[in-house]
Amino acid sequence: MGILNKIFGKNEEKEESEIMTYKDFWDWFITKEKEFFQIIKSQNNIEANFFDVIAPKLKEINSGYYFLAGMSDDAIAELIITVEGDIKNIVFAEEIIAAAPLLNHWKFTALKPEMNLTSGIEMDGKKFSSENIFFYENEIEGYPDEIDITFVYENTIDENKDSVVTGVCVFLDNFLGELNFATQIDTFNVIDKSDAQKELVPVTKLKDFLSWREREFTEKYKNVKNFDEEDRFSVFEATLKNGLPLIATINTSLLNYDSKASYPWISILKVQYDGANNNRLPEKKDYEKLSDIEEKIIEELKIEDGHLYIGRENADNLKESYFASKDFRKPSKVLKKAMENYPEYKMTLEIYKDKYWQSFERYNVNQN
Repeated sequence: MGILNKIFGKNEEKEESEIMTYKDFWDWFITKEKEFFQIIKSQNNIEANFFDVIAPKLKEINSGYYFLAGMSDDAIAELIITVEGDIKNIVFAEEIIAAAPLLNHWKFTALKPEMNLTSGIEMDGKKFSSENIFFYENEIEGYPDEIDITFVYENTIDENKDSVVTGVCVFLDNFLGELNFATQIDTFNVIDKSDAQKELVPVTKLKDFLSWREREFTEKYKNVKNFDEEDRFSVFEATLKNGLPLIATINTSLLNYDSKASYPWISILKVQYDGANNNRLPEKKDYEKLSDIEEKIIEELKIEDGHLYIGRENADNLKESYFASKDFRKPSKVLKKAMENYPEYKMTLEIYKDKYWQSFERYNVNQN
């Protein structure tokens, strides 16, 4: 399948009434689908006639969308909506494709699927294939559920390390599929064959290995009792290196929970405020408004639905709110909605997997 990427530019602010919905996009697409099909099939100036036309429309819905297009076979064109492995945007790629119409000459796919890479891929003059990529698992003491993998590629030296890592990642993204590559491996590194410290396993066995580890993890935690202890919040105060104060309120009862790995997805909502007149901590007006925003989020990310509120931290004109969840999809939607509903604050969102909540070890997770 011939494929090209399209990367979107900067976001532009829009009035709520102007925001394009999934239905709006597909209604528009239907009016042009025959024309688009011919452009993709003929490869007639596809950049200007297809990519440059469709990109602004998708950008109106989500600036985190990317896309690929090509012929699936002689009669079917395929449009793939991808998010380049960005966890917080995966659910939105799935949703827009779920809303797609059934069209005779089109196939619509959410996220890059697994591909049969018999001949591998070539990048920067190097070939990446099942013949020259190997792996082995690293056991991390104290973290038995962590999936940490070392990938091995010949002739990996400091001078070409970045291009080798990129090539290995592109191979894995296509070999495993975007969703699996983004969610099944916790941490990994890439080394030269001469630096390997364990027996090398062909990358062709990686899918089976990851499926086995996932089944093992699911079985281990399927009967684990959800967290239901009474919340106990503690206030932490510290001084940053620049001399400014940090104040955090953390649910320390959660940090002693012995099955944290059953809530592996960490969400961090970061909100900037102006604390110039209060030692860079929020003034009363901002404090109350930011607390109200956080309370509304907590009401939606309920504990009975598999979400936990860990706490918050204020310092240096920035508030961070922390959540842990069994899945990343609902936090993605709830927190994106909060960002859209309060444009007066600059907000950013991070969602990542941290099975042992190592992000919060600074709050003495082992205290009793």
